Amino acid sequence: MTPQIIMPEPGLHNGDLTGAAARVSKARAYRDLSTVIVTPVHPGRGAIHPRIVQSLMNLMRPMNQKSLWIPLVGMEVGAAYSAAVEMILAHPDLSTWQYLLTFEDDNLPPADGLLKLLESIADYDAVGGLYWTKGPGGMPMIYGHPDEMPRNFRPQVPIAQAVQPCNGLGMGFTLFRLAMFKDARLPRPWFKTVQEVVPGQGAAAFTQDLWAFNNMAALGYKFASDNRVLVGHYDQTADLVW
Repeated sequence: MTPQIIMPEPGLHNGDLTGAAARVSKARAYRDLSTVIVTPVHPGRGAIHPRIVQSLMNLMRPMNQKSLWIPLVGMEVGAAYSAAVEMILAHPDLSTWQYLLTFEDDNLPPADGLLKLLESIADYDAVGGLYWTKGPGGMPMIYGHPDEMPRNFRPQVPIAQAVQPCNGLGMGFTLFRLAMFKDARLPRPWFKTVQEVVPGQGAAAFTQDLWAFNNMAALGYKFASDNRVLVGHYDQTADLVW
């Protein structure tokens, strides 16, 4: 063994204290990041597939922050999300938490996905990981550009590694500020699947996600797709990730 003189040293993080402090600030770890995670379980799929369970179990949570997972069983997806929000807002503890993460039962987010969404939501009211509709002609679930009027929900072209503003998102892996749902101006139910003909107006069709985002955007809330968070969309029948 070569003789050594061992001197005290401050450590790598203390050695670059400015950079380390900036990293902690960017991660917003010093703030209340309490998050309720909800997952509607699709009646036609039965139990949640092991690949989805693995992603959920491996999902990293911020250190020393509150987190709770709630599965929603036996309900239509829009009704499930609205019931979850109703329950959370009526709960004496959960109603004080900061965020709602929707994690659908056919999505495969990266392990650090929640940590990244908690970073990017600092400038928005909802942010989602980037995933695509299933099939060879799949489209990115980044809907409409907020600078275009009248408001539209056309799929945008994803910008790699960007936090990309939009009018709406899917809900496969999407983080919402819970405070939005306390806004009395938002119509209830918050999430509603619509396919109807309105007399004097014509046909109206919304999935539960774009129904909610359309109403939220009308009140000035802002959304973005975090394209650093790449989410697989699992087709259990074909055993294929889109």
